Order: sequence, then C-alpha cells, then structure tokens
Amino acid sequence: MQKPWSPVVWIGYAMCVGVMGTALASPLYPLYQQAWGLRPSDITHIFVVYMFGALASLMFLGRLTQRYGALSILRTGLVLMTAGLLLSALAWNTPVFMLARTMIGLASGMITTSASTGMVQASPGRDPRRTAALTSMAITLGFGLGPLVGGLIAQWAPWPLVTAYLPTAAMGLLAVYALHRLEGLPAPVQDTLPPGTWRGVIAQWRPRMTRPPRARRRQFWLASMGAFSAFGMFSLYSSLAPSFMREIVPWHGPAVSGLSIAMILFLSSAFQFLVRNWRTKRVVLTSGVALVLCNLLLVATTLTGHTAVFVAAVLMTAFGHGLASVAGMGVISKLTQPHERGGLLSSYLIVGYLGTIVPILGMGWLSDHLGLHRALLVFCGAMALLCATVTFLAARTEEIPVPQQVP
Repeated sequence: MQKPWSPVVWIGYAMCVGVMGTALASPLYPLYQQAWGLRPSDITHIFVVYMFGALASLMFLGRLTQRYGALSILRTGLVLMTAGLLLSALAWNTPVFMLARTMIGLASGMITTSASTGMVQASPGRDPRRTAALTSMAITLGFGLGPLVGGLIAQWAPWPLVTAYLPTAAMGLLAVYALHRLEGLPAPVQDTLPPGTWRGVIAQWRPRMTRPPRARRRQFWLASMGAFSAFGMFSLYSSLAPSFMREIVPWHGPAVSGLSIAMILFLSSAFQFLVRNWRTKRVVLTSGVALVLCNLLLVATTLTGHTAVFVAAVLMTAFGHGLASVAGMGVISKLTQPHERGGLLSSYLIVGYLGTIVPILGMGWLSDHLGLHRALLVFCGAMALLCATVTFLAARTEEIPVPQQVP
C-alpha cells in the first residue's frame, strides 16, 4: 500500500474512531425517552449494559491481542463497533438497542487494548512517553468527539436517531479498510500453552488481575475509590445529564448536552497535563476536594437552576476527573515495575468501571421512586460523602516513595 501516513497515524485514527462510537449515544438518550416512553431507570440500564460489555471485554478478552496480534484484534473490534452503530441506527425498541450497546461495549475494550499495543509496536525506538501521550490524546479526542458530533447532528439533522450514527459508522469502515492494508507490525507472541488443551483454553480466557502488595493495599484502594467516584460522576453526565439539563438549566438539546460531555473530557485532558509534575499525594487530595465540590455545585444547580452554577459544576467535575485519573496512574506506577503493571492496572480499572455501573443503577432506581430532582440530591449527597471520606483517609495515609526502576 502506498500510504502517505505512517502506521502510527492510522492506528491512532482507528482508536479515535472506535472510541467515538462508544460515546456517541449519550446526548441522544432524551430522544429515546421521548420516542419510546422510557423511564430514567431504563436509560441507566441502557448505559450500564454498555459498561458491562466494556468490563467483560477488559476482563476476558485482554489476552486475545497477545495471541492473535494487535492489528487483527483492532480490526475485529472496529467491525464489531461499526456493526453496533448500524444496529443502533436501525433499533426499533429497547432490547435491540441494548444489544447494540452491548456489542459496542465489547468492541470498546478490544479497541483500546489492541490499539494501545499497536501504537507501541508501530513506533519502535521512540520515546515511550511520547507514544503514551499520543495514545491518551487519541482516546480523549475520541471520547469527546463522539457525543459532540452525535449531539450536533441530532440537534439539526432529520431522523436524528438514525443520522447521528452514520458519519462515525462510515469512518469506522474507512479505518477497517486502512488497517487491512497495513503491514510490518511484529507477529503476536504465542502463549506457552497451546489453545487446544483445557489448560490453554482456561488460561486464554481467565481474567488477568493482580492484588496490590499487602503493605500498600490502603494506597491502592484509596486510589481505586477515587477512580470509582470520578467515573461515577462522569457517567452521571453521560447517562442522565441530558435529561436533568432540560429541567434545571435554560439551555438544553442534544447539541448542548453533547458539548457539556465533550467539555468534561477535553478539560480533563488539559488538567491532567497541567498537574503532570505534581506530587502524587497532592494530586490525590486535590482531586478528592474537587469531586466533593462538583457534587455540592450540582446540588446547588438543582436547587437554584442557575446556569453559571451548572457551568461551575461541569468545570469542577472535569478538574476532579482529570486529577483522579492522574492520581490513580501515579499510584499504580509506584506500586509496580513496568513489566508487571498490566495486572494491577486491570484490577484498578475494574474498580473504576464499577463506579460507572453501581451508582448509576442506584440513580436510576431513585429517579423512578423519588423523581429526578430528589434523586439527584440524594446521589450527589452520597457521592460527596464518599469523596470526603476517601480524601480524609488519603490525608492520613503515607505517600508511596518513587520506586527504583529495574534495569
């Protein structure tokens, strides 16, 4: 293939498009509520099945990249994601749409893990920090562009529940075609156990998780609960913000809700860059305070309906989300050497992903029984209390020293 761009560019493009597809539906949920007569709990169930798919993919499909190669799994994930987008556009009821979201969730884990590996393989000899920055940029850009593009199309295009998916699906097909033409990445490293044996089959599908060192479990769990809280707040905006924005702020519609979700991610990325040289404990404590404040500001928004307070809540959510991500990765890097980081990182991400599932299911149940306003007050009060407790315990916990790297 005569390609003017390097494999790094095409793999980064594929990662960005794949992540766009996973986040695209967030600003469309109020339209589904109106079209199908859904309750808030139905929306949370739709959101959660996607997260279950992503969690299952991270837990059970992580070894496929090592066995079959990054490009092969990335292409498969993109095909599955594109099929999920097309099924979403054709969905005629809630079960079909939930099936589509489950497919997209499974594809999300496959795309992020395989593309991250592919970026490293496609850039041998480069500064690993630069490769990590490119990977993070592609993921953040995709997560932000998904709801932004979907919201803008749904705001002004006809048949929004169909047309909103088509541009990203077309971009996914282009990514699949480009990846089929790429060559030159290293061959996959085969597992020591052949897949035809029972031990090989079990090893291939067994979740890859690691427990933290006994002496540092307190630091690990505090960092993980920080991620739990940050992921839970972002999931609130991704799932129910388009619904409660119609009631508590004067601006609403798919474009506005999509922009608010995108701004959280874009600003989160910027805040991560700004605090990259801070001490880990300082980041942990600052993120905890920010997450407490973002919940209190959202409570104030619910009670007053002031747009300026809502904007402040969005900004504080982005700040807390970004710093919690930096804090978690900082703790994981201090607890492990590079060659053993994957297992503990998986354990950390599982706790964080549970934050996108458990609180949102509770929020949906409360919304059905108490109404959206009261449920939001209870949710934010509980999350503020959790974040304050984690921050208090972190302040009383010894900071982990920077480990000596193994040559």
